[in-house]
Amino acid sequence: MTFLGIDLGTSGLRALLVDENGVPIGSTEQHYSVAHPQNGWSEQDPADWIAAFEAAINEMRNSYPAFSDLRGIGVAGHMHGATLLDKSDQVLRPCILWNDQRSHEEAAVLDSTEGVRDLSGNVVFPGFTAPKLQWVRKNEPAIFEQVAKVLLPAAYLNFYLTGDHVADMSDSAGTSWLDVGQRDWSDHLLAAGNMRRDQMPRLVEGSDAAGTLRKDLAQEWGLNNTVTVAGGAGDNAAAACGIGALDEGQGFVSLGTSGVLLAARDGYRPAPETAVHTFCHAVPGRWYQMGVMLSATDSLNWFARITSQTPSDLTSGLGDTLHAPGQVRFLPYLSGERTPHNDAEIKAGFTGLSAGTSRDDLTRAVLEGVAFGLRDNYDALAATDTKLNKIIAIGGGTASRYWLKLIATLLGIPLQLPASSEFGAALGGARLAMIAATGASPESIIISPDIQEEFQPDSRLRNAFEDAYHGFRAAYSGMKKIQ
Repeated sequence: MTFLGIDLGTSGLRALLVDENGVPIGSTEQHYSVAHPQNGWSEQDPADWIAAFEAAINEMRNSYPAFSDLRGIGVAGHMHGATLLDKSDQVLRPCILWNDQRSHEEAAVLDSTEGVRDLSGNVVFPGFTAPKLQWVRKNEPAIFEQVAKVLLPAAYLNFYLTGDHVADMSDSAGTSWLDVGQRDWSDHLLAAGNMRRDQMPRLVEGSDAAGTLRKDLAQEWGLNNTVTVAGGAGDNAAAACGIGALDEGQGFVSLGTSGVLLAARDGYRPAPETAVHTFCHAVPGRWYQMGVMLSATDSLNWFARITSQTPSDLTSGLGDTLHAPGQVRFLPYLSGERTPHNDAEIKAGFTGLSAGTSRDDLTRAVLEGVAFGLRDNYDALAATDTKLNKIIAIGGGTASRYWLKLIATLLGIPLQLPASSEFGAALGGARLAMIAATGASPESIIISPDIQEEFQPDSRLRNAFEDAYHGFRAAYSGMKKIQ
């Protein structure tokens, strides 16, 4: 038996095939673009996801004979995206993505509506799904009137696979329509956002079966087996499954496009006043909390683009030895910010520039700015009763040892680097497929990886970075005044 995990990301789709023991057999990636029709807008054509998925399946079939024994599929997807379908299941407009900031006014109105924070367990951020639909209602009323179903990106791919409108709890928790404690759509939250229950997909747990693969697709792929499609997960819940973060005290820091600091929880303990997200986990009876910054490796990628360098070229100039904080400060608010500020309008910037500032100085400032932003997230989580003694580091940014040493020092806790390169959302999706198809317990499948290296905080520089962090925090209000 083999199982397929899909990571439907912002910039591309990754497919991972594993055997019946969860050991990776092979993977493939396909890429697509993001459109920015206006400043602060971020959209994608769902047809691009399907084209990327079909290309990935074709490559899998041609490269890995074990694909023919496929028994389960689990999809992880970038959260909050609003994919709008009419009554014929046709897409009405491009999907509005998680990092789109156009609905900040609608988000503020919903956030101040009585009962919304209490039921959803969260601040209503502009990137969430509910305010996007309010924006469509106000600015594209003809489209809003045709909306028969709203699907998140992963749910849209599940619809393609099964022909059913179905979504999992972890992804749906980021809509501001779900009662996160009760794990069900809330009529009060839906009414607050001018939506109806019949416009929502059917809900399942991420580790349960959402349906089976459509017969025409199974035939096209040359499969004779029944293939179970799992409920799947939002990308961060899937990543938690990939690195084995199920229990209290387990968590990770993700240096991806966005930056995430996530802690698994064994109960529902919302703390919206901290701007920490409290979402359902991908398995029953568990939740997780996380702080989110919108531009993590995206900040480094932006700097690489404008300097015509690669990110690795930029970071290699710093070496591996951690240095004291530089004179240049970078505020990493290229797309606004979530935790702890909930500010869609804050802008990024450098301060402390001089005639002697070098490219390495600016690179180091970018890495430090992102690390300071993650410290903001750590402090927000600490304001709850979350306990994290050590965390696993994942994402593309972990290629920089300098960055890992910096983050460990700023957070004051060890960072662990997995030995295997397979531990992310695609593996999490595959593990959910295994559970859904075989009935295995989540605890027997979702296990922690072997650790390759542990990065300890640098006690020599702890005080210097603590002082620099307080300067970073003060710079936020200064930036607000001069925008």
